[in-house]
Amino acid sequence: MSSLTPESALPVTSVRAALRSPRRLRTEVLAGLVVGLALIPEAISFSIIAGVDPRVGLFASFTMAVSIAFLGGRPAMISAATGAVALVIAPVMRNHGFDYFVATVILAGILQIALGLLGVARLMRFIPRSVMVGFVNSLAILIFLAQLPHLLHVPWLVYPLVAAGIVIMVFLPRLTKAVPAPLIAILVVTLVVAVSGFHVPTVGDEGKLPDSLPSLFFPNVPFNLDTLRIIAPYALAMALVGLLESLMTARLVDDVTDTPSNKTREAWGQGTANVITGLFGGMGGCAMIGQTMINVRGSGGRTRISTFLAGTFLLILVVGLGDLVGDIPMAALVAVMVMVSVGTFDWHSLRTLRRMPRSETAVMVATVVVVVATHNLAIGVVVGVLVAMVAFARRVAHFTEVSGEVAGGTKTYRITGELFFASSNDILQQFDYRGDPDDVVIDLTDSHIWDASSVAALDAITTKYERYGKRVRIIGLNAASAERHERLAGRLAAH
Repeated sequence: MSSLTPESALPVTSVRAALRSPRRLRTEVLAGLVVGLALIPEAISFSIIAGVDPRVGLFASFTMAVSIAFLGGRPAMISAATGAVALVIAPVMRNHGFDYFVATVILAGILQIALGLLGVARLMRFIPRSVMVGFVNSLAILIFLAQLPHLLHVPWLVYPLVAAGIVIMVFLPRLTKAVPAPLIAILVVTLVVAVSGFHVPTVGDEGKLPDSLPSLFFPNVPFNLDTLRIIAPYALAMALVGLLESLMTARLVDDVTDTPSNKTREAWGQGTANVITGLFGGMGGCAMIGQTMINVRGSGGRTRISTFLAGTFLLILVVGLGDLVGDIPMAALVAVMVMVSVGTFDWHSLRTLRRMPRSETAVMVATVVVVVATHNLAIGVVVGVLVAMVAFARRVAHFTEVSGEVAGGTKTYRITGELFFASSNDILQQFDYRGDPDDVVIDLTDSHIWDASSVAALDAITTKYERYGKRVRIIGLNAASAERHERLAGRLAAH
């Protein structure tokens, strides 16, 4: 096979097979190195958001990545300290201190394990494609926006350095993919700055790097209900945000690599990794879309090896080579993240906007707008799902039709379509209560009763006819509809 063959075109292999393939192993090692470098400024930034020392975020990224490499259900996905988690639990640090902060992380992990074992991952099938597209596009926008602070009010030399990094990542893959382009871009930009003596912002300017290994940490908090009342709301929010981001990212990687993943294992794996991270004094985290895309799309990582090495290289770089890593220009890492943003955005979704139904477009736009406005992926996805539900209910409600015919002194109404809260209210106005004969039949052979609102609507129709001294018979119920109607009919009116 030619050396020009894209690494992403190589067959996806297991860890054991990768260890026997020098080419695949090289790809995994280099991918891990690139991701490890990219994790450093992100982890420091998220530590600042959470109000903790940079070492807390850096050690969290190490323990999360290494743990999830063994425990996770999606090979090659990167988990580390994230901004969404930092935002959720920052108030605990601000109002109650570090021990309560760590206790919140551990409790969130326990909740994630419980939710994973209860099968919360199965709920992913209820997230429509338009929400997924909005999720991906909003992530791309957030990744780009996160780079703006490093591009504003900086020396002018930063701009040509960022441009040079982008040019390398655009054109180098056309020549060879033997080495990940992001790694070459980081090395070249760093070398240029070191040789020229340019004074530009570096990784070291983001915060002090640790000089020792992480150690076990047990939060000094009382084990009582008062502590639970303080940390439980934040722990639950962190658990839900972390699971939602991780499962959505896993689904995205499934699509990129055309390989399946075990979402249930990923859910409880995330929880276990957060418990481990908390016990080492870390701030917790979840899957990281940007670093995952660097690993999978930018560097060709496909196995757990790249995930494990990302965490391992991170620790080696910040503890053993902290001085060298501190000299890496932020311009190099900004260039990498800008390319990740461009690669993550679903540009095809813009080209198909005119062809998509308005409701689908509204769902995608709502998801993007809410995520970008709140910087919270979980809120955006929930809003997107709610908009999709309303749009679906509105669309399906219009498919319910009522037709009537008179034969032998009996008026028969045939209802076609699904009866639920959105459609059942519309059918009330489609009966001629005053003008119909004394015998009325409602035929539901081609319909189905889904909820109590539909039963209540049928009760209301029956009551209206009875006021005019007319008799109503309901026929054609299938087994499930008959059971629901028999159980609820006549019992829903207010007394």
